Amino acid sequence: MSTKSLTSPKLPRLRRSSLPYLLLLPALLLELLIHLLPMVMGILMSFRGLTQFFIRDWSRAPWTGWANYELVLDVDRPVGEALLRSFLTTCLFTLLSVGLCWLLGTAAAVFMQEHFRGRGLLRALFLVPYALPVYAAVITWAFMFQRDNGLVNHVLHDQLGLGGAEHTFWLLGDNSFWALLTVSVWKGWPFAFLIVTAALQNIPGELYEAAALDGAGIWQQIRRITLPSVGAVNQVLVLVLFLWTFNDFNTPFVLFGKSAPEAADLISLHIYQSSFVTWNFGTGSAMSVLLLLFLLLVTAGYLLVTTRGRRNGHG
Repeated sequence: MSTKSLTSPKLPRLRRSSLPYLLLLPALLLELLIHLLPMVMGILMSFRGLTQFFIRDWSRAPWTGWANYELVLDVDRPVGEALLRSFLTTCLFTLLSVGLCWLLGTAAAVFMQEHFRGRGLLRALFLVPYALPVYAAVITWAFMFQRDNGLVNHVLHDQLGLGGAEHTFWLLGDNSFWALLTVSVWKGWPFAFLIVTAALQNIPGELYEAAALDGAGIWQQIRRITLPSVGAVNQVLVLVLFLWTFNDFNTPFVLFGKSAPEAADLISLHIYQSSFVTWNFGTGSAMSVLLLLFLLLVTAGYLLVTTRGRRNGHG
């Protein structure tokens, strides 16, 4: 028997094993062009004094080393102080938004497990905020929050008589934070509802029947059966909501424009203003790199803690 006849059956097997990687190659190349290369360019820009004077050829911008990072991290200077204030505002906003989205989504998913007339229609209505385009939804809320002609002030002040006859400025001052939080929760909680609803389908109904026979009430069933059963899904859900909310740029940009009020100055919009409004791309790139490092550290720490918790639970 020749050597060729011995090795020829291995060739189709080798081709079959390499086929998935060949199919993934175009997507990997596009990912490299769309995400990784701009990320590397942004890191390089953070070490340069790139301003509007070097836009035509940014490679001519002077190399400043760590000067941009020292500037944005110095909280005693205006740039660093403003960045710190924006970071703390974003942390508070993210904590409230993610918590409310998870709470509303989980409560709605548990409620919708019961069979009743019109459940399908109600589920579809719950998903409308998630299905709407972001710009259309936020622009609608911007009209609703208008001081003189907005629906919110019309209902609160004119119809219900709350807060007196004077209309409230919802997109200015401290109220802008609550207006932004309202829009974020409104368009974010249906995603939590969708994910938790899918997770609840895997819980056997016999568990609830046995718990009811043992005298467990609805709250005990939720605490002892529902929440532990969807724990793994909730861990991923909270992480995804955190990353989406902390990086959210579209909502504050459409709601407030290029410059948000100080109370609603999220870090994504703050970086945009530092880069494309003041034309200091070196400083803006340094802020972006620091934001990336922060999100990587938080994600790694969260995954480490949750993974260790699952192992201890199984152990």
